[in-house]
Amino acid sequence: MRAVVQNSFGGPEVLETVDIDRPEPLGGEVLIRVRASGVNPVDVAVRSGAYPLLGEPSFGVGWDISGVVEEVGPGARFKVGDEVFGMPFFPRAATGYAEYVAAPSRQVARKPASLDHVQAAAVPLAALTAWQGLVDAAGVKAGDRVLIHRAAGGVGHFAVQIAKARGAHVIALASETRHEFVRSLGADEVIDYRVTDFADAVHDLDIVFDSNAQGSRSLRVLRPGGTLVSIMEHWNQELAAEVEAAGRNFAGVSVEPDYASLEAIAALIDAGRIRPHVQETFPLEEAGKAHELVGSGRVQGKVVLTIG
Repeated sequence: MRAVVQNSFGGPEVLETVDIDRPEPLGGEVLIRVRASGVNPVDVAVRSGAYPLLGEPSFGVGWDISGVVEEVGPGARFKVGDEVFGMPFFPRAATGYAEYVAAPSRQVARKPASLDHVQAAAVPLAALTAWQGLVDAAGVKAGDRVLIHRAAGGVGHFAVQIAKARGAHVIALASETRHEFVRSLGADEVIDYRVTDFADAVHDLDIVFDSNAQGSRSLRVLRPGGTLVSIMEHWNQELAAEVEAAGRNFAGVSVEPDYASLEAIAALIDAGRIRPHVQETFPLEEAGKAHELVGSGRVQGKVVLTIG
């Protein structure tokens, strides 16, 4: 099968499309014929060596997948022909940029019926990050006032929609050119972070979803008992202590596979409450170009590789 691998850290040019052996599903696993694979900022960081999550190369790249079950291992919970999507194995290697992926069946979910495979591949890692931060960690509920950093990005555009679907009042940070897009997602207020300091513009918030390493400054806008959700500084014990000393709650979130949350997200998608936005697609062989775009930091929503 064709797959994208890297044999060294570096720029997008280190990504190679090669032929490797097709994996075989073990007990409880399914073999998925991948139709599309999402590209995330963490993929770029791992490729460059900035985030050495997988150790030293050589290894396969990517996690987000959407495709069709082709083989079923003993005890797996799907059948051949089922359409599924997910983020298997994260933070271990999944080799998601490939024609086939073998994955534990409880780490993937049935693909939303209203999405094609390209749209579905844009969902798992980013939407699970937002869900696990806002719903699982912060318990977002109707009436909460929520601030979303980088609201037009991959994780951010899901965070806006998930918070809104749960009945929250959503305040989004985005550049002026993204305001119309973010409002279309349901944001109640939008602040241009380039001209307005959010720490002066808002206060008494219930939740801040920080995907921009703005933890200490975000603390200033939380009410007593409010929650700071951090996905960029989830490891930062000094920040956690600072937040807790101020009488607020700290939730450091590192995303993990979770089929139950994927099913909840899929239900909201099929109900029209959440929609992924795909800015651009590339064929598998152009994974390097996809990484260039994602690495530019100028992506609205997601970038996806098409396979087959």
